[in-house]
Amino acid sequence: MEQIQPQLKNFIIDYCNRYKVYRVDPTLLNADTSIDLDLDIYDIEIDLFLTEFSEHFNIDRSKFSWYKYGYPKGSARVRMLKLMFGYKRPWVKKLAGYCYKPKFKVAVLNQALQNGRLV
Repeated sequence: MEQIQPQLKNFIIDYCNRYKVYRVDPTLLNADTSIDLDLDIYDIEIDLFLTEFSEHFNIDRSKFSWYKYGYPKGSARVRMLKLMFGYKRPWVKKLAGYCYKPKFKVAVLNQALQNGRLV
């Protein structure tokens, strides 16, 4: 599994704490972590997140388009599952993955840091 860069990990944790999006466990954050499903950043918040990411790391996002990933808009079923059972249990994560397919992962951001542009 690909390791994420420490400055990216710190940015994600700081962003989630600052905007009180989701309580992130730094030990569970990896390249396969989904921004929209695992971190609960979707809809208009994902645009704010990407804007801050590109400004913070000076990333070119002029060629970025949601056509490749599909615009993350969340799921009412997943919100209900998280509300009723929490998201720490493995069976809840698996069931949430069946209800909503994650579209945008931390690995994409990690590649953007290496390349200097978000594609």
